[in-house]
Amino acid sequence: MRLSRILLTRQLNMSCSAAVLIFAMLMLFAPLSPAEDEVADGVEVEEAKEPATISYYQIKPALVANLATGGKYIRCDIQLMTDDEGFLEALKLHGPAIRHALLLLLSEQDGNSVRTPAGKEALRRKALSEIGRLMKELSGMENLKALFFTTFFVQ
Repeated sequence: MRLSRILLTRQLNMSCSAAVLIFAMLMLFAPLSPAEDEVADGVEVEEAKEPATISYYQIKPALVANLATGGKYIRCDIQLMTDDEGFLEALKLHGPAIRHALLLLLSEQDGNSVRTPAGKEALRRKALSEIGRLMKELSGMENLKALFFTTFFVQ
C-alpha cells in the first residue's frame, strides 16, 4: 500500500511538472499582441508598418581629384543612401552629373583640413547637401538620406 501511494505521488508530481512545462511553452510562443481583427480595450489595433527598404547607390569608379592646397590628391569611394526605389533609379540616371559635382567639390578642398575627422565630416555634410540640391534640380525629388565615405585617402 505504501509503495503504491509513493508511486501515485510521483506520477502526480510528474503530471504537474508536465502541465507546467506545457503552459510555459504555450506562453513562450503565444503572440504578444492581439490578432489583427481583435479589438483591445475598445480600440482597434493598427497594423505594424513595414520598415522602409534602404538602398545604396555606389559611385563607381572611385573619385580621384587634385586638391586645391595642402596635398596632391584625394581618392574616395562614396555611397548614397535612400529609402525610395524611384529615387534610386533617378540617382542611377543622373550618375554622371553627381560624379561631376562631387569632383568639383573635392578639387576645392584643402588637404590639411580633410585629413582631420572634423574636416571629413564637414566635407561629408557639404557633399550631401550639394547632391541633394542637384537631385532636386534634375529630378524634382529629394529623398537622399545619407552619404558615406567607404574609403578616403589624401596624399
